[in-house]
Amino acid sequence: MTETLPNFSLSPVGAEREQNAYSFPSGKQTLICFVKEDCPTTRTSIPLLQQAQDIFGENIDVIALAQNGEDDLVLVQEYGLTIPFLDDSTLNTSYAYEIDTVPSVFLATHDGNVTQQFIGFGRDDWKELFQSLANQHDVTLPEIDWASFPDLLPGCGSKSMEPGIFERLKAEAEGSPLRGRRVEIGVNDDIHEFLYEQGLTDGLPVIPPTPERVIRMLEGTTRNAQEIVAIVPPNLAPVTIEKIAVNSVMAGCRPEYLPVVITAVEAVCTDQFGMHGVGATTMGATPVIVVNGPIRHEIGMNMGLQALGPGNRANAAIGRALKLVLRNVGGQRPGETERTTMGSPLKFTMCFAEWEEISPWEPLHVERGFDKNDSVLTVFAMTGLGQVIDQTSRTARSVVGSVGLKAEGLHHPKYHNYPDALFALCPEHVATIARDSWSKDQVRDRIQEVTSRPVRELLSSDDVTVGIDPKTLEGAPEEELNRLVPKFERKANIHIVVAGSQAGKFSAIFEGFSNRVGLDSTVTSRKIEK
Repeated sequence: MTETLPNFSLSPVGAEREQNAYSFPSGKQTLICFVKEDCPTTRTSIPLLQQAQDIFGENIDVIALAQNGEDDLVLVQEYGLTIPFLDDSTLNTSYAYEIDTVPSVFLATHDGNVTQQFIGFGRDDWKELFQSLANQHDVTLPEIDWASFPDLLPGCGSKSMEPGIFERLKAEAEGSPLRGRRVEIGVNDDIHEFLYEQGLTDGLPVIPPTPERVIRMLEGTTRNAQEIVAIVPPNLAPVTIEKIAVNSVMAGCRPEYLPVVITAVEAVCTDQFGMHGVGATTMGATPVIVVNGPIRHEIGMNMGLQALGPGNRANAAIGRALKLVLRNVGGQRPGETERTTMGSPLKFTMCFAEWEEISPWEPLHVERGFDKNDSVLTVFAMTGLGQVIDQTSRTARSVVGSVGLKAEGLHHPKYHNYPDALFALCPEHVATIARDSWSKDQVRDRIQEVTSRPVRELLSSDDVTVGIDPKTLEGAPEEELNRLVPKFERKANIHIVVAGSQAGKFSAIFEGFSNRVGLDSTVTSRKIEK
């Protein structure tokens, strides 16, 4: 089956656009060669291209497509060429021809069907080409010093395949997956200042989401770019895979992080998670992401030293990408629907992986019903982060007692029947607990035990007005006032993961979100699909 080459219309290098443009097919047999001056193999081929023009120029068109534009005119000067050099510096024709190596040579019929082609330099390829043209046009070949040419030379990489350029060409090509509105910025404008002034950043610089970067990001998933993933509150705006990719670029993600960001967006935009309330509360709640399963290692997430801090690209960028989606698609912006009294650094980013391999327990995602080989993401609505310092405990009962006493202060010491909290226990504390063979349920029981207080101690007073209103217990029997109330409403509200360095007895507790007016958020887990 004969292959038809793509049509094109290109102007000579240095000419005004469309001025004296050459259109292919031209109605004549055509010899096309893609060139660039910084390729040594191109320079080996150029003299033969000129000889083809000298010998067969009355019968065929011989043209060079210059990938470097005007820079390639140095070849004309050095070799005294009369071959038309056409300007393919946009590289759109190189992309359409799927050129991955220069020089690439095509011989085409008058109507654009290819009859011969080769890449790089092959002496026998050129000899065969010349003999074929001589036979077709009844031309006697002059003597050519073929011995002066090398037998074979590899070509050079096409400029159209360079990182960044290829993605741009793909984005511009017909059938591009991108549908987002493009914003043109003046050449003298600072793009970072522009994005900040438009309210599209979190206050820190972002990576400009150029088409080529977004195309590259979309390679991280097999899902359709225009698939609607969720409806993002508070604006209740539909978010597509493409829009998530745009914000992932801005956040500094790599393509392999994209499935995690997509899953995070899906998880927080469910009714059970209640992102509208989480984002609008003056309490300062924000999603915290915990990742489990094989993907932790595949994308290089941090679960050890400084797992909750800076320094790891995957952790930082994934959490930030989710927050940018909520901001730029959902409209969750400070001073608008986002009315947090104090704010929280967690609102910039908070994503980390559980160190499953060092844990004596089932990892979080297995506890929540997934297979251990599944990659799973769990989101929590959290308002703050505190550290548990216990460097002296040598038993499980003691160290968990310390963790529990720290937890008693969440929100307020008199605030019991508490909602969810996330406990990130460090390896040294976990090792102490494991020596006594305690299960996670025993840890939870101990936390509930050490935080239990009689109702009478939880009553509000003139000195401390937070707590249970005494009027609601007027006439209550003594046993009711002495009834012990644990910190957490249920043991299931105590979520435990293992993370952090193996050196240092410092664990962490994420403070949960609740305002007791029906806007509590439910911890949500979803399997990560690529």
